[in-house]
Amino acid sequence: MAVRFTSRPRQKVVIPLTPLIDIVFLLLIYFLLTTNFMVEEGVNIKLPQAKASAPQIEEEITVYIDQEGRILLKNKEVSLPKLFDALKELIGENPEKVVMVKADRSVTVDKVVKVMDVAKAAGAGRLVLATEKPF
Repeated sequence: MAVRFTSRPRQKVVIPLTPLIDIVFLLLIYFLLTTNFMVEEGVNIKLPQAKASAPQIEEEITVYIDQEGRILLKNKEVSLPKLFDALKELIGENPEKVVMVKADRSVTVDKVVKVMDVAKAAGAGRLVLATEKPF
């Protein structure tokens, strides 16, 4: 009795790429939707750096002080007396509203302290001096 071996054509392994591409696009969409994009307002200032800074979550009133020492509230330049009136109006009945001072690192401390004094006199219960973490 003789045994005969017949050669069958080999089946090729096919990797389905469509489900793989679908999964990659779903992951891409997931990460794009869950990423927190930080959008800052349009005043160009360089914040001082601090290692122990923490992000703010609450809605706050932001006062900017640029390189020239100009005071900006809602992207409009204001003087110290007008800043007092504007902050008093914005704070209103809520003395726990956060007033954030974002001052350029080249501004003198005297100017920043004056702005913080005006904010405190206007009724701000909580003052924050903005910094950025070094990378």
